Amino acid sequence: MNIVNIIKKLRTDVHMSQEQFAELFGVSRQAVQKWESGVALPELEKIIKIAKYFDISIDALVLDSDTRTTEELKFNKSLKPKYANIHDWESYSSNLLTEYRQSTEEGLNLSQYADLFAAVSKLPKNETKEKLGDILFDIVMNAETAENYKYIEPSTLDEIRNLRKSAQPLKAVDKEALESKIHGAWVGRICGCLLGKTVEGIRTDELIPFLEETGNYPMHRYILYSDLNDEILNKYNYRFANRCYADKVDGMPVDDDTNYTVLAQRLIERYGRDFTSYDVSSIWLALQSKDSYCTAERVAFCNFVKGFEPPESARYKNPYREWIGAQIRGDYFGYINPGNPELAAEMAFRDASISHVKNGIYGEMLVAAMLAVAACTDNIKDIVLGGLAQIPYTSRLYEALAGVLSDYENGVSQKDCFAAIHKRFNEGISHDWCHTISNAMIVVAGLLYGGGDFGKSICMAVETGFDTDCNGATIGSVLGMANGIDSIDEAWKKPINDTLHTSIFGVGTVKISDRVKLTLKHIK
Repeated sequence: MNIVNIIKKLRTDVHMSQEQFAELFGVSRQAVQKWESGVALPELEKIIKIAKYFDISIDALVLDSDTRTTEELKFNKSLKPKYANIHDWESYSSNLLTEYRQSTEEGLNLSQYADLFAAVSKLPKNETKEKLGDILFDIVMNAETAENYKYIEPSTLDEIRNLRKSAQPLKAVDKEALESKIHGAWVGRICGCLLGKTVEGIRTDELIPFLEETGNYPMHRYILYSDLNDEILNKYNYRFANRCYADKVDGMPVDDDTNYTVLAQRLIERYGRDFTSYDVSSIWLALQSKDSYCTAERVAFCNFVKGFEPPESARYKNPYREWIGAQIRGDYFGYINPGNPELAAEMAFRDASISHVKNGIYGEMLVAAMLAVAACTDNIKDIVLGGLAQIPYTSRLYEALAGVLSDYENGVSQKDCFAAIHKRFNEGISHDWCHTISNAMIVVAGLLYGGGDFGKSICMAVETGFDTDCNGATIGSVLGMANGIDSIDEAWKKPINDTLHTSIFGVGTVKISDRVKLTLKHIK
């Protein structure tokens, strides 16, 4: 077999078109056609690149013989991972469709590569797919923003601050009420998280019928284990049998939403209020295992291990860089900065930028700022505006949330508001289901239409679907801060029994009341 046939076999064995092969090696399709027909031969530079890419020797490519010894070949081929065993969150090439969607939403001009992203995404997990994924990542990193892209979305603090609208003045913090507010924020976050944790991952085409069948629609209470029966367990695709239930727990079970709040508290304990993004990455590595982190956080954790420091750790092969992960991490920075949303947002930025960019960062800054404002007022509109004042008004997130607020003020009904969110975002697609913007819209809508009522608001968010535990937790945190611990009915508080289980090394199970005391210390 000569080089003409070998090149064609290498290409067709990986189901690559001549156009894709040409793109890979920086030549025209006509050049590949000439190589495979024998009209012309590749230049030496191209031969070397082809040999390296397909992991064969130049002798094997040109002469169809390999001068390497059997032992050398055996050694080289043995040093490869079991690609099928790599978790999708850790495999960039397993998420190429998400990368393409994310990149185009950021305004990157990648339309000419759409078919290539789609084709490579269909390949089985193997070395070839990984190598093609690397090439596509390089394409993303070098892509230009489309000329007609209307948003300006920086990922550095100074640039973000330069694109803010002016904030309204705040009332002074009532120091006598502060302990109640901080306690309310902690407990509200945990109760909202527990409510949503039971049905995390369900889609509304099953959630709503289940709630109706169990007498809990519109939602007004926890979902209980006693709601279940054999008929229900067999009827739904969602695995209700393997969830946690408020009538079966001995406190708040381990959850990443609550782990991050405690982890932020440990961050302040270890590094102080002037912590850096690098400090955040260090404490992540020290206090939790890799399996404690999901999507963007899992990518960032693996990047830390590989030597990438923030903010590069957020960008390198991270297709989840605008997902909700950072938005659930900002609460503690709001807790310890009552009445100072700018500093709360700054701390949130330092945390978010280790794993997220653009709207992923803004989501955490928004939540931290809203909590800092909620320490001063129970006016929901003022709380929302206080959060928006800390993120760029030129961003997709700002536009979406300002639109929710405008619709609310113009009399759009609760039903129509949430229906519009479902129309805009497809909960059946992970990117939409777990994105910062879709879930932040649910949070803001739940706060506004809930009218400050704790139970009504967290239930509204959870029954809407999407990331149920995250949204329930954020709304519960904000309303607990705004209205204090006594505003949360005993029916919500009783199951958690002042107890929070974590998976953080050296922390384990803690009393919520002790976390409140430490928070007050960090404020001072």
